[in-house]
Amino acid sequence: MVSGVTFTGKTLFLYLVRVIIQVFAAPRNRHTLAYVFVGVQVMIVVNELSKLYGARTLFDNVSVKFIPGNSYGLTGPNGAGKSTFMKILSGEIEPSNRGTVSRPRHVGVLKQDQFAYDNERIIDTVVMGKDKLWKAFKERDILCEVPDLTEAQMHRLGELESIIAEEDGYNAEFAAAEILRGIGIPDNEHENKMNTLATDYKFRVLLAQALFAGPEALLLDEPTNHLDLDSIHWLEDFLEKYKGVLIVISHDRHFLNAVCTHIADIDYDTIILYPGNYDDMVEHKTQARQTIEAANRDKSKKIAQLQDFVARFAAGQRSSQVQSRKKEILRLAPQELKKSNIQRPFIRFEQEKSIGREVLEVRGLTKGFAEKTLFKDLNLDVTRGDKIAIIGSNGVGKTTLLRCLIGELEPDAGKIKWGDSASWSYYPQDYHKEIKPGMTALDWLTQYMSNEGITFIRGILGRMLFSGDESLKATEALSGGEAARLLMARMMMQKHPILIFDEPTNHLDLEAVSALSEALSLFPGTVFVVSHDRDLISDVATRILSFTKQGLIDFFGTYEEYLQSQKVKQPSRKRK
Repeated sequence: MVSGVTFTGKTLFLYLVRVIIQVFAAPRNRHTLAYVFVGVQVMIVVNELSKLYGARTLFDNVSVKFIPGNSYGLTGPNGAGKSTFMKILSGEIEPSNRGTVSRPRHVGVLKQDQFAYDNERIIDTVVMGKDKLWKAFKERDILCEVPDLTEAQMHRLGELESIIAEEDGYNAEFAAAEILRGIGIPDNEHENKMNTLATDYKFRVLLAQALFAGPEALLLDEPTNHLDLDSIHWLEDFLEKYKGVLIVISHDRHFLNAVCTHIADIDYDTIILYPGNYDDMVEHKTQARQTIEAANRDKSKKIAQLQDFVARFAAGQRSSQVQSRKKEILRLAPQELKKSNIQRPFIRFEQEKSIGREVLEVRGLTKGFAEKTLFKDLNLDVTRGDKIAIIGSNGVGKTTLLRCLIGELEPDAGKIKWGDSASWSYYPQDYHKEIKPGMTALDWLTQYMSNEGITFIRGILGRMLFSGDESLKATEALSGGEAARLLMARMMMQKHPILIFDEPTNHLDLEAVSALSEALSLFPGTVFVVSHDRDLISDVATRILSFTKQGLIDFFGTYEEYLQSQKVKQPSRKRK
């Protein structure tokens, strides 16, 4: 147990010390959870901060304030430094210069590894959100197993009890249980191991862990990864109630639009704050650049006229006018525009040859594992040009269905019949099985070349942002976003009439997600896509295959029409 221990070989004096500390110290901090919903006016202040990796500058001399009550989306392309900046804010890594970060005492950070706590009790995982408290618990439990304590050990045990009291440790399980109930995990599951939970509920526990210390600031890096649509809706509603400083990184544009009141955009070697959500930022940023570019064009025209005057009369009798024109030329110098680090891949899927109207026929398809049936007696008819979004909670069988359709898994019953000449490209959720280490990106893609030639391969790689030496990057060194783009480069090259995607947006930045959405909308063939990205589904899908508690729904229409038919209310609010 976290809050209690069995004493063996302890003196009555030691026990009384603990009781006295508990009685007199514990009441100091009984409102640990107040920060979660009430908030404390403590901001995060960044002053003259820089971060470099080798010769590359991520951001330079950044000064910015994050105010309580606001929620900030931290945006920028893959590799811009979003996660690095978040780690600097949390104190996990240091800046490259003497820049400073002033942060509240309690900062909640969402852990990324959802499987790291599989052997821990659920309630213990939440309590680990107070690192100092958890370490005190563990050290105390070890000391309490010692049969005969030395004087130094008894003194240390007293110190640990003091730490536990100061950190409100005697109320820890009660407070953790309260949060777990709030995120939908009932009391009878709190003692279970983390490995008994579905992936999305593991995420909820990690969020509870971040909230446990009553943080004045909450830092979330890609919180919607691996969440289904229902869980994302839950998270949006949950974050709307949070009153501290919220900073979030996400590739989900819909989520950023729903949650954020401000955007902190990493670009031009700095971080610029924009009011409003992500779409507002894009509009402001575009307008600002267009305004500067237009002003520079006007200045260039005026400068050309002035230079012409200077050239004609420099040796004449108008020296005073020439000097005046030279001063005007200096004054009108165009404003320097730094190069944006935003890069957008050019994704276009083509089909080498079309197929017949009847693409796929499924009859009586059934599949399950152990005692759990994922789908039963599934019937499906797919025609040419259908773009099917497969949605539903985690663990309901979306990936299993795709793998059955392409022959990677054998169904328990039923028939799958593809149309004549049907062929497909498949984007798996786990790219590690596809992209083996020990090769360059260029070598990996060259494996799939038929008669195109190396120039064609390099062209495809360039369109997917592997220009020059980037194409020689080792496959084991690829980031998640780079691996995703490399898989899509293969799909572009293969030119199959059927495209099958399993969570393609998990590692893509917002620009790449937008490019993929546009490419799938323009693709004339057939698409199957499992995704939790609502903008992608809205832009692409002409048909929804939805796994629900009531069964499988095969809806012919857009995602918005599907939601209307199910009377599902989409969160569209922004925090005030």
